Amino acid sequence: MIVYTETATLERDLGIPAKTLFAVSHDLKRHYRRVELSKADGTVRVLSVPDAVLKKIQRSINANLLAYMPISPYATAYRPGGGVRRNALPHCGQEQLLKLDIRRFFDSVRYTQLKETVFPAAVYAEKLRVLLSILCYSKEGLPQGAPTSPAIANILLRQFDETVGGWCGARGIAYTRYCDDLAFSGRFDPAAVICTVQEALRREGFSLNAQKTRLAGPGGRHLVTGAVVNLRPRAPAEERRALRQELYYCEKFGVRGHLVQTGDPRTAQAYLAALLGRLDYALSLSPEPRLAQGRRWVLDRLREERTARP
Repeated sequence: MIVYTETATLERDLGIPAKTLFAVSHDLKRHYRRVELSKADGTVRVLSVPDAVLKKIQRSINANLLAYMPISPYATAYRPGGGVRRNALPHCGQEQLLKLDIRRFFDSVRYTQLKETVFPAAVYAEKLRVLLSILCYSKEGLPQGAPTSPAIANILLRQFDETVGGWCGARGIAYTRYCDDLAFSGRFDPAAVICTVQEALRREGFSLNAQKTRLAGPGGRHLVTGAVVNLRPRAPAEERRALRQELYYCEKFGVRGHLVQTGDPRTAQAYLAALLGRLDYALSLSPEPRLAQGRRWVLDRLREERTARP
């Protein structure tokens, strides 16, 4: 039975006037801005960031519609209880670790995939399927930077996850997917896994990025979404050491003094916010008293910066 047959019902559940939804959908390009972020490998990630009006619409779609769509248990990102720790745990202490990457996933998503899978005809009347799909899409593909895109990724890849996860489960292989990053661990033939994944992706209209394929054996360091998982999930030792060192110098010389000595051009507030994010990541994987104490210190300094008079 179709749940959304009339625009008024959608308007009510989203809490946004229908005239706003249609007006934005008719001039979508004006509501995005292009942002380029440098990646660690020297390439650039291009984001399509929605303005305040479109972002409000997309957040409402996310909370009131997409959140109720089924996704696979193998998806570990952008879901309640998800995160890097959940993604890392199944791969702890395994003999081998294979990491694969979906090639240009967001750019490869087609409008028809979005309309058919995310806003199916069994739930939405045709005019509403078109409207919602347009509001969550852009001419470049699934817009990185839109609040709806992570949830849509999980919905679109549900069948892929179930196919690959079932194949792996029958062979004792642990499988998780964090957005477009795939991880496999255990004792297995890497070529067989890659072949299975390639075929499953092909059926969904995607392909593997061969340049990002990584295999770690028993003697290597196993990294899953930045976490070392040879024994238990932990941030890499060099990152934990760097965090302790930065906290020491910040406490000794003050945040601004540390920034001057290191030649860091950021403001104290921007630096502290970034440092807090790194600490949160490390502590989300495993507790460490010194870093937990440092996090409290950083929070206090951030509060001081935010309340200080200009």
